[in-house]
Parts: sequence; structure tokens; C-alpha cells
Amino acid sequence: MTDILSARQLLDHLVSFPTVSSDTNLPLIHFVRDYFAQHGIESVVFPSEDGNKAGLVAQVGPNVAGGVALSGHSDVVPVEGQDWSTDPWKVVEKDGRLYGRGTCDMKGFVALAMGAMVKANSLDLKRPLQFALSRDEEVGLLGAPDVARGLLENYAKADAVIVGEPTEMQVVTGHKSCDDLQFHVRGKEVHSSRLHEGVSAVMCAARFVDWVRQQNIESQAKTPTATAALYDPPFTTLHVGVINGGTAHNITAKDCYFSIDLRCVGDDRTEDWLEKIQAQIDVIEAEMKAIDPNSFFDMHVMRGPAVVPEVEGKAEALARRLTGDNGTHTVAYGTDGGHFQAKGFSVVVCGPGSIEQAHQPDEFIELTEFQAGEAMLTRLLDSLQTA
Repeated sequence: MTDILSARQLLDHLVSFPTVSSDTNLPLIHFVRDYFAQHGIESVVFPSEDGNKAGLVAQVGPNVAGGVALSGHSDVVPVEGQDWSTDPWKVVEKDGRLYGRGTCDMKGFVALAMGAMVKANSLDLKRPLQFALSRDEEVGLLGAPDVARGLLENYAKADAVIVGEPTEMQVVTGHKSCDDLQFHVRGKEVHSSRLHEGVSAVMCAARFVDWVRQQNIESQAKTPTATAALYDPPFTTLHVGVINGGTAHNITAKDCYFSIDLRCVGDDRTEDWLEKIQAQIDVIEAEMKAIDPNSFFDMHVMRGPAVVPEVEGKAEALARRLTGDNGTHTVAYGTDGGHFQAKGFSVVVCGPGSIEQAHQPDEFIELTEFQAGEAMLTRLLDSLQTA
């Protein structure tokens, strides 16, 4: 049996793994698996299709209904191009803060959850504590379905899932959907002096992007519904963050690639927006094909479902008891929680740290927030020892 590491020590280990979404997370997953195994906790690993990444689930306590699952993700965003004053892959404690990539989003909570799992394994639990660690959350919530399904297939269904994204320990009961739309526009290359004989993929994409801009203007101008008013901003947003295409300034572009971040408020249906988007694509594509039938305007959708506030939700009630927070909170960012809710789990988002620090250079979590998260999980363990 190895020594039991504190949550603070576990955070040091987790941050030391540079699990940027473009790279493997297997060393971190294997560390978690092996650390649990050394303390008598079996886990199940779910590799990605290419085997380069994985998610993990585990449980302690009796395999009975009524348990609680703690959900976190293993990946972090890149540090390249950011002006860090500390080593991003080493936790630096300074002025009451813990600096390092992922300390806030969300290896801080993962470390706390790991510590709670090992502590729980020595207690007389009447209901189980479950642990779910996903991959690729930052690039489309891709690993959440694996671990949500893994919990259901391997253990008795939990009453509540606490997704420990940074909320400053507020009980967040709803968030927007976070759908990733990937586009490929194929045109026809000709010399730009003969542009009427070609199809510029870049110009067709730009026309569509301007339509997106108009949708945001119109959505922002509308009076928010009561549901939409719970969110900040109180309207559905479409954002084009990346666009690439073209060969030279005097050649009509053959290809253009771009993506849209679609975030719907609670009473907007993603399906309705996708139909609206496809209708605009069809208009542009018809004009493209009139010049060159081989041109196209394709869309690929990666869904990131919303967390919808539940009526008398068990997860919400539990989180309120554990934190004492009785406020009404929703957020605009997405989490793995939507995939858990889609599988029938009761879900709440509640964790230490501020989302304002996520993805930033010199990312940090306040030490007081880290301690508040630990206190919440200590109270959770107390509650699991009662029938």
C-alpha cells in the first residue's frame, strides 16, 4: 500500500501531465488508475477509437442505488502564445493562489474527487461514491458519453452527478448547449481575373459568416423570454472562431474550413437552429453548383447538450445541502453534464474556482476555493454513510 496523498499533492501530480487536448492523456489516466488500484479501488478505462486517449470510471462502497458520482475532465487548453510568469505544468503556490494549467479548469476538482474516493474507501458507506473522468471535453465534450455509459453499465445508477466545473461553489442548475459545427466549403479554382467562371470557397464562406453575424444581431435585439433571461447573455449565440482557406491572392479559393460555436439558451432547440443554418447553406450551395456541380458546402455537427434545470432534481437538492447555496444560477459555458443528463442522471454543476480564470495565462485557483471544495466533499462523505 502506497502512502495516501493529500488532494494538494494529487493536484501537483495531475498538473504535471500536459494533457492538452491535441495530445494524449494516457499517462494521467494510468496514474489515476494505478493510484486507485494501490488503494484497493478498481477502475474501468475506456480508450478512444485511436487508442491515444481514454476516460475512466470507478466506484467505492456498496453497489446499490442512491449513490453520487463526481464528474471531471482530464484535458486542458493549450498554453502556446500565452504569457505565463510561472511554469504552467507545475503548481506554484503564491499569495493564497495555486497557479498552473488546469488548477481551476478542472484538475483542482479532479484532485479533490480522487482524494475523496480514497478516503471513502476506508469508511462504512451505505451508498456508493462514483468517479468519472472524461477525455476531450475542451474540444467538444467528446469523451463524456463514454464515461456516462460506463457508469450505467458497471455500477448501480447514481441518484446525482456533481460536475465539478468552476462555479465558485455556486449551485448551477442549467447551462447552454455547446455544439461544435465544422464546415468544409469546396469551390472551383480559376484565375481571379476570371472569377465569374470559378467558385471561391472563401467568399462563399464569408457570405455565410456575415449571415451568422446578422443572426446574433437579431437575437440580441429580441426581448428575452423568462427562461433566456436566466442566462448571461440572455440569447443564443453563434461564434466563428477559426477560418482557413485559399491558395493565393489571384486564385479563387478551392477550399475553406471554419467552425461555429453554437450555444442555445434553455428554451431554444438546437435542432431548430441546425435547420435554419442548413437552409441558408442550401441557398448558397445552389448558387455554387449552378457554376460548378462539383462544389459543395458541408456541415458536420458535434453535439454538446445543455443541462436543463430539473423539477425537484435530486442533484440540485444534494448540492444545496452540501454548500448552503440557495441562489438561482445558470452559465453560458458547456460541460459534460448535458451528456449525463441525456442518459437519465440528475445533474448539477458545482465546483471550486472561477470560470474567469479558465483558459487564461497564469491560470489559478484560490486556495480558499480549493479548501471549500474539499469541505463540500467531506460533507458528502458524511451523507453517504447514512442510509
